[in-house]
Amino acid sequence: MASGQEIDDSSNNDTSPKKVYKDPDDGQQRFLLELEFVQCLANPTYIHYLAQNRYFEDEAFIGYLKYLQYWQRPEYIKYIMYPHCLYFLELLQNASFRNAMAHPANKELAHRQQFYFWKNYRNNRLKHILPRPLPEPTAAPPSNALPPPIPPTATTTSASSVPVSAPPVHSPMQYGERRII
Repeated sequence: MASGQEIDDSSNNDTSPKKVYKDPDDGQQRFLLELEFVQCLANPTYIHYLAQNRYFEDEAFIGYLKYLQYWQRPEYIKYIMYPHCLYFLELLQNASFRNAMAHPANKELAHRQQFYFWKNYRNNRLKHILPRPLPEPTAAPPSNALPPPIPPTATTTSASSVPVSAPPVHSPMQYGERRII
C-alpha cells in the first residue's frame, strides 16, 4: 500500500518536469515540409488557389507566412531551388497582394511576368555579370600593300614526263588572297 501512496504523491507534485515534445527525427521532416511549402509559393496558380479557398483570411495562416520568412536567411536560402518563392513570400506579407491574387486576371499576369523573366533571365544575367570589353582598335593595313606571294611548290621532273606542280591548298577562310598559277 505504501507504494500506491508514493505514486499518488508524485503525481500531485508541481515540481515534476513537464513532458516536452521531442521530435523523433530532430526536425528533418518539418524542415522538408516547410521547404516544400515555401517552394510551392513560386507558382502563381498555387497562390491563386490559396486565395480562392480563403486561406489568406485566416490570421493563423498569415502568421505562418510571417514565420516562414526565416527562409530568406543565408543558412536556409541555399536549399531553395526556386528563388521566385521568396519574392512571392515577401509579396504575400501585403494584404492588397493577397486580395489581388484571388482574381484570375492577376494570377495570369503574375504567371506571364514570371515566364518572361525566365525566358530572358540568361541574357539579362550575362549582360550584368559578364560585361563585354570594348573592342581594341586594330591598325589598318596600307592600301598599296600586296599580300605576300605564295611559295613555289615542289615539282617532279623527269625526261619522259611533263613537269607537274600541285596547286597550293587554301583554306576557304582566306579572303582577298591571290592565287598564282
